[in-house]
Amino acid sequence: MDDQARQRALSTPRDTPRESAPAPEPLVPAGLDATLVLARHGESEFIVEGRFQGQAETPLSAIGLGQAERLAERLARPHASPSLPVPAGPPLEIVHSPLIRTAQTAELIGRAMADEGAFARPITTRPEAGLLEIGQGEWEGLHRAEIERRWGDVLATWRRRPLEAWAPGGEAIPDVAARLRPALAGILSRLAEQGVPGSLDRPQVAGYLEPQTTQPWTVIVGHDGIFKVLLLTLFDLPLERFWMWSFDLCGIGVIEFRAGRPLVRAMNLTEHLAPLLDEAAHETSVERQRSGAL
Repeated sequence: MDDQARQRALSTPRDTPRESAPAPEPLVPAGLDATLVLARHGESEFIVEGRFQGQAETPLSAIGLGQAERLAERLARPHASPSLPVPAGPPLEIVHSPLIRTAQTAELIGRAMADEGAFARPITTRPEAGLLEIGQGEWEGLHRAEIERRWGDVLATWRRRPLEAWAPGGEAIPDVAARLRPALAGILSRLAEQGVPGSLDRPQVAGYLEPQTTQPWTVIVGHDGIFKVLLLTLFDLPLERFWMWSFDLCGIGVIEFRAGRPLVRAMNLTEHLAPLLDEAAHETSVERQRSGAL
């Protein structure tokens, strides 16, 4: 069996669940009034090098550390203008993928929140294995050009029909959803324990002046891939729609729960990174002036 055939065999979809399989336990606690803030990690060394990451350990780059610091400052002062749609007070916890790039980002967020100018108190920060990025098997650590050369047909199918193919030795999306669900259920259950069940019999249209809420909220620091699956799971959408969501590095998403019903309040906010872009543009301008380049 040649290399391409072997990889196609390894990437053959698993059997779909039987129709008679028992329905999963409810994911969102009844009446939950709470907020989830989703924050992707900063740029990593593998991203700089153009390598596939998956669950490979790769630390934040110098730029990634700067991005994470800006993200941390934004989340530590969420009601500074323009205000993020999150409740008053500090978050219940910061939950993160155990990988180093997310752990570093979460640590910076926690440090900023403990600052005297922010919440001035330590926030519980803990790793959660269910939030690991999608495993990329044999692709982890390889440059994208090599993957395109050796597994071009598998990669093309993954990009078009992600339930039909995936990285050899890696994770299929249904398997990722299965290990994410109990982790997410635990996060939501802890929020429910801290709050009071709400009602849908209240204004549901944005734009009307409402008092700032004191509902519990939690920050999840994760990855683009796992956030794609998390959102599909929360909104009970088919996993085939995997590519409908996207998170930029250190982008922020806000999901609010109103009486157990999730709604998107913000998605992929990155304006807090603008100063870094301004600095990069300034450095480029200075370098051009020195070199005489147009």
